Amino acid sequence: MAYTVTKNTLIGDILDHDSTTAEYFLQMGMHCLGCPASRGESIEEACEVHGVDCDELVEKLNNHLAQQ
Repeated sequence: MAYTVTKNTLIGDILDHDSTTAEYFLQMGMHCLGCPASRGESIEEACEVHGVDCDELVEKLNNHLAQQ
């Protein structure tokens, strides 16, 4: 079964599962991925702070993970 992310999935959990997802967070302007605070944020929280469409990011991440 493929790993699936939701708006509530923590960024740290996603990165721990597949570090190649980092590029999607960097593209949205989230350049502090090593910061403990950022790793504890949900996708929804990070998108709100960075002004990014959460549904679009979740879709991109799930499409990427499905191909792994």
